[in-house]
Amino acid sequence: MKQLSRRARAATCGAVLAAVAGGTFGAVSANASAPAAAPAAAGEVRSTGVTTSSHLTVATAVTAARAALDAAERAGQKVSVAVVDRDGNTVVTLRGDGAGPQSYESARRKAYTAVSWNAPTSQLAGRLDGTPNLKDIPGTLFLAGGTPVAVKGAPVAGVGVAGAPSGDLDERFAAAGVAALSR
Repeated sequence: MKQLSRRARAATCGAVLAAVAGGTFGAVSANASAPAAAPAAAGEVRSTGVTTSSHLTVATAVTAARAALDAAERAGQKVSVAVVDRDGNTVVTLRGDGAGPQSYESARRKAYTAVSWNAPTSQLAGRLDGTPNLKDIPGTLFLAGGTPVAVKGAPVAGVGVAGAPSGDLDERFAAAGVAALSR
């Protein structure tokens, strides 16, 4: 590699310094002309482009789950109940005494399906006739027993019940859980 003369090195160094100084001055000049904004807290962003969503509190989810399980127990049924939030995350599950091992996961999937489509799973099961691939969506279960919880028409949670001998019973118990939230 060719060595630069002392004069060439000095000229190159001067050019680099001038470029850095010019860039700094330009940045300072640009910032100095912009209106001063209030400093944001670390990690804080402007509210534009941000959405908010409603979620049930844990206490409210427990109320719904307990009401669904109580309705099933009064009818002599051994079920599991799940309440999921708008994003499908499990908030609470209750497995009734004697409920089958499959009922826990089935209740969660019914609740997830109900909140995902904002409709009772008994209605959604009918859609499989025209679109059988719906059942292939991960985490869903198109059997009666899931009921959505909505606020101002928007889904905020789902209640799922599984373990009774029919989906109609499961859905009746899930609806009892949702009804407990409006009392």
